[in-house]
Amino acid sequence: MTHTKDATMLSSWSLPMLLAFFAGAASIIWYAGIKLFDTTDVLATRLGLGEALGGLILLAIATNLPEIAITVSAAWRGNLSIAIGNLLGGIGVQTLVLVALDAFSGRGRRPLTYRAASLSLALEGTLVVAVLILAIMASRLPESLIVAHVAPGGLAIALVWMLGIWLIGRSRSDLPWHAGNSAAEAQSRPQGHSRTRKSQEAGVKGVTTVRAATLFMLAALATLVCGVALEISGDAIADRIGMSGVLFGATVLAAATSLPELSTGLASMRLGDDKLAISDIFGGNAFLPVLFLVATVISGRPALPQAQDTDVYLAGLGVLLTCAYIAGLIFRPQRRVLGMGIDSLAVLILYAIGIAGLFAIALAPGP
Repeated sequence: MTHTKDATMLSSWSLPMLLAFFAGAASIIWYAGIKLFDTTDVLATRLGLGEALGGLILLAIATNLPEIAITVSAAWRGNLSIAIGNLLGGIGVQTLVLVALDAFSGRGRRPLTYRAASLSLALEGTLVVAVLILAIMASRLPESLIVAHVAPGGLAIALVWMLGIWLIGRSRSDLPWHAGNSAAEAQSRPQGHSRTRKSQEAGVKGVTTVRAATLFMLAALATLVCGVALEISGDAIADRIGMSGVLFGATVLAAATSLPELSTGLASMRLGDDKLAISDIFGGNAFLPVLFLVATVISGRPALPQAQDTDVYLAGLGVLLTCAYIAGLIFRPQRRVLGMGIDSLAVLILYAIGIAGLFAIALAPGP
């Protein structure tokens, strides 16, 4: 684990102080993340971006600012292990948010994937699978394969992501399927209607576009600063308790940066926009591997070839969990088991088994 001046300063703190600092930064990210989601929705509507390519990119960046801050900070400090673990581990944790959203959606209602089923969401899940497979493939490339701080793996992921969100944007209006590309008894109102409603409510409250933009920038700044604080304090905590950066980044750190997605997902479902709740999770997960390009440019070293066995394992786990929800969107399970859909229960069990396997790999004695 690489130590810098900041990490050395925090290393003199007691463990309770580090945990309090970490929790404080996570709390600010949670609150600022909610403001980011709300103001992004208002700005996307007011600026006419909506579900267009620019809107999808803006939303993907805004919802992943904590991960962006952690990746930039870790790459700048030369600590790629915690960045890689956070990015690939974050996909599994954020997919687990859908389990919570399904369980919290209320008794008497059909499971989340039954209510939100649509071809566009299945395509979004497929994009997550595609970029994760590219990440696995790129992790096997030689480290020497880099030109002008750009490695082919990270570049390929970014290009596929751009192409994917363009196709997803088209799929919401141009697919030669049934109107709305949605299944019977699924959400009747168009995906994203809650964003328009938020913009209208903001207008009633007197929130101007300038004020929304100011709030967005303040929330973004707070998120970026606290994201760096999370990375530095998390590094110190992992070192203090003898936990590898990969394990800490994939579990505790990833969970802390996923809190805004849980809160805003619940808010979307309260407004009757179940599709948006799933789309935000899939959209964020598809964007996270793009940050490997950023990490490579900043550190000057190809990030993915630095991936350890645990990182590749986490990428595979992310593919498995996403496929379970893609299947749920297609088969639309109607029964609830233990308060959630069968697909969500399967994801919960697979994640628990997967994390147990992750610890088994990380703690296994070396050859």
